[in-house]
Order: sequence, then C-alpha cells, then structure tokens
Amino acid sequence: MNLLFTSSGRRTQLIKYFKQELGNEGRIIVADYNSTAPTLYIADKGYIVSSIDNSNYLNEIKEICTKEDITGIIATIDPELSLLAKEKEEFNNLGVQVIISDYDIVEMCFDKYSMFEFLKNNGFNTPKTYANLDDFTKALYRNKIDFPVFVKPRKGSSSIGINKVSTLEELKILMKYNTDLIVQQYMQGQEYGVDLYVDIISKDVISIFLKKKLSMRGGETDKAVSVKNDKLFNMILDFIKKLKVVGPVDIDVFEIDGEFYISEVNPRFGGGYLIAYECGENFPKYILNNLKGIINTSHIGKYEEDIYMMRHDIVTIKKRCELLQ
Repeated sequence: MNLLFTSSGRRTQLIKYFKQELGNEGRIIVADYNSTAPTLYIADKGYIVSSIDNSNYLNEIKEICTKEDITGIIATIDPELSLLAKEKEEFNNLGVQVIISDYDIVEMCFDKYSMFEFLKNNGFNTPKTYANLDDFTKALYRNKIDFPVFVKPRKGSSSIGINKVSTLEELKILMKYNTDLIVQQYMQGQEYGVDLYVDIISKDVISIFLKKKLSMRGGETDKAVSVKNDKLFNMILDFIKKLKVVGPVDIDVFEIDGEFYISEVNPRFGGGYLIAYECGENFPKYILNNLKGIINTSHIGKYEEDIYMMRHDIVTIKKRCELLQ
C-alpha cells in the first residue's frame, strides 16, 4: 500500500507519523512544486511537480499514481482540496482513493460565507458574517454588530489577507479595492481547535480531539493543550452528521460566556493535528484501515487531558547537487 501526499511542503512530522504507521506495508510518496520542500527529503520518494494552477498538474499527479502504484492520496492545503475532490471518480478509475469529502462539501467549507449560511440555517452558533459592505453597514446602523471586525477573503487559507478593522472608513477602503472580501464579527474569547476523523466507509465520527489554543503563528496553532468538553463533543457530533464530511477534518471554535461558536471548517489535516496523534488519536491508522476496507470503531474522548504541544523549528541541510530536480 503506497500513499501520495500532494503539496506536502513542510509537513514533515505528519509524514513521519504515516511512515511509522505504515511500516513495511508500503511507501510514502510526496509531491511538491518546490525543490526545497523539506518533506521531499524524508519521504520514501519525492517528486517535483508543476504548481496546482498549471493545466498539466493533474496529469502529473495521475502519472505518479500509476508509476508508484498509489492506493490513496492525501491533500494538505486548502487550494488543492476542491481540485482533487472534483477528480475523485477519475482517480477511482485508476484504483486510487482520494481521502477527501465530496466536491460540493469541500467548496462550501472553503467558501466562508457559504459555511456561515450553512451553520446559521442548521441552528449552530457562528460569528456574524456579511458578504458585502452594504449588508454590514445596515447591520451596523441597526446595532446588530460593532467594531472591531475581521475582514478576510471569502475563499482563503493560512490567515492570508485577514485584517482587524476598527473604523468604517478603513473598512470602506479595504473593500473598495477587493470585492472578494467578507466582514466577520470579531470573536473575543477562548479559541479551540477540533481535530476529528469521519470513517470513510461507515461515515461515522470515529475520533474528536479538543485542544485549547494557547498561541498562534502564521495562522496555525503554535502552542496548545488537550482538553475535554462534553458539550462541545455533542455539538461537533451533531454538526458533522449534518455536514456529511469524511476523513480528517479541522474545525476552529470560540467559547464566549459558556457558548461555543464554530468559526471555520477545513476538510483536511489541521496544522495542530500533531498533538492529537501524540495523545493517541491515530488518524493515519484510521486511514490505512479504511483503505484496507476495515471500518474503524469509535475512539471519542479516550485521550488524556493536560498534554501540552509546543511546535518548534528544525533544519534540513542539503547541497545544491542533492536537491531534487
């Protein structure tokens, strides 16, 4: 059994976890457009490919799948999720399973305003969100929202393009030059990260891991501690049953005055998943089981609390002649 990680970048620890779980049963292959992506040098084999917006990108990935006898594909960045989800059937015809939710669900998760509407229509707390300046201004004058607010791309990732805005004048300037921005309520409360796994075969939630975020860096969790909360467990179970995602999912949640607000949903591995694995929430094993046709059993809430994660830097050194071409 061979797995392919696309746009693998710097997610070295995640690759190491998969290599550890796979053992001698197969190989871990990675692909990235940048020859200095660290994962290229810790996987069993690395490929330099075109960027994901290149028209030949998918053909290159399919060629790797055929050449390396790939069983499953795991995407690690948001912009690639929809691209691969749309091609799930074609990959299935090659005997390759893309570990991802259906295309329409992935698109809704990536579109922050569409996700806001889904959450609101299904009765879940979520930050107030406005698709344009006119709607926000009306709400402002009706005292339904106040400054500061967050302004962010309707479709974006890694906290790119996010600004905290304190005045209407500043907001008008930002939105004048970018029509793809949304305005979102500024949430001043405790932020949690939720890592969960939905069995690809049974479609049941197998694992929910909660971490209290202690600090952030570049849009990802930098320091966190494992926690448990039955109210949040139950809310996430209810939410996922209605959303119908599969595989690994990363959710951002805020707690304000004892109430939980779902902020963002990413149908992929989150950057802070590492602490979940170290606490026994073994998503790589769950994926391998599913690829073998094995249905996983529930593991919700069986991890240890008060385990701290502190992400930090390591360095990989290569001479020019050692870089992949």
